[in-house]
Amino acid sequence: MQIDAVILAGGMARRMGGNDKGLVELAGKPMVQHTIERLRPQVDHIMINANRHHEQYCQFGFDVFSDQDSGYLGPLAGMITAMDNTEANYLLVVPCDCPLLPTDLLARLKATLEQNNADLAVASDGKREQPVVLLLKPQLRQSMKNFLDAGERKIDIWYAQHKYAVAEFSDQPNAFVNVNTPEQKQQLAAEIAQ
Repeated sequence: MQIDAVILAGGMARRMGGNDKGLVELAGKPMVQHTIERLRPQVDHIMINANRHHEQYCQFGFDVFSDQDSGYLGPLAGMITAMDNTEANYLLVVPCDCPLLPTDLLARLKATLEQNNADLAVASDGKREQPVVLLLKPQLRQSMKNFLDAGERKIDIWYAQHKYAVAEFSDQPNAFVNVNTPEQKQQLAAEIAQ
């Protein structure tokens, strides 16, 4: 069974002053590097979805692609393009700004998906679902494309139309801490340093 991952780094990062979040330095390395280090032991292949700074992202040694639908349409556009670029049985989706992802993320999402005979599994920190941390079957591409083409953007509305299961990570409450602002970056850098 082949499992690929896509790191979503295609946003405009308005709250980060427009700086490309994946390339923002955190504890001495770009944020996307933290994500790659967490994912690499878990999957067969990693792709990066980025709509700018391709050259910098290519330096990490993985395939980099832009959204097929231009105009910064959100994470769904990146996922659709990733599904077009994989032959895998499952696609693991994560954002570039979650540097503390669980080292057992894939194992738990896959177990949850299979135990529930679901189409996709979404991660939860125990309090709320993390809509862009999920494992899905690439066969869902057309459904997602139709949803996006209809002008919809919210991924949780899309996955509610399918059989989905929630994988609990309440034992790792900081696993999905994401960095949206310079203040959050400083706070997380201090935590990592400790």
